[in-house]
Amino acid sequence: MRHPAEDDVGKPLEARIRARNKAKILKAAVQLFAAKGFDGARLGEIAEQCELPRANLYYYFSSKEGIYTALIEQVIAGWDRAFEHIRADRDPREAIEAYVRAKLEYSRTHPVESRFFASEILRGAKFLMRRHRRHMREVTDSRADVVREWIRRGRLAPVDPHHFFILLWSATQFYADYGILASGIIGKSRLTRQDFANAAATISGMVLDGCCTANSPAIVEEQPNRLGSHDFPSTAN
Repeated sequence: MRHPAEDDVGKPLEARIRARNKAKILKAAVQLFAAKGFDGARLGEIAEQCELPRANLYYYFSSKEGIYTALIEQVIAGWDRAFEHIRADRDPREAIEAYVRAKLEYSRTHPVESRFFASEILRGAKFLMRRHRRHMREVTDSRADVVREWIRRGRLAPVDPHHFFILLWSATQFYADYGILASGIIGKSRLTRQDFANAAATISGMVLDGCCTANSPAIVEEQPNRLGSHDFPSTAN
């Protein structure tokens, strides 16, 4: 019979092993899913890449779909952390610049994860579940409210908050989703940390010079269409 103290020691160790193996599985899986999609990647390949018996995958995830869904949620969580910079109590210039830098840092450190998510969207977003869509919409709506508050206070020129964030997403995601193209245009084999810093300064400067002025055209926000407030259209056939 084990002593209680031994149990206390054993549990954290088991938890660390579990966390380490789950991370290994996800790291291997995201590479394969990004390259081959859900249908093209096989569990046997994932097990081989992370050097675990295939049977062990089921100890950590119930299915291939479970691994795929965990990766989707991992990416969303990373984007959520960047969104934490957008707060009404912050100066908009400071907050927007911090957000752009955080999004670009995620693109720099997690390019495969970003391409995996883009691949899922291009394939029809079959595994982007209703709860994921609802969460992303609610988080974006809450930050859109912050932008509206900045506008109301005269801290920001009138912009459509949702299109504002779509602009920032497209600019920052490009460096992950099309990193090969970006590095080729710059004339390098790969993007460096300084390239991402230069991108952050360029994007932030252009956006802030444009929206932190009183000379912007008026914007009329439209109400959500019949898709509802918590749904996205599907691109699947």
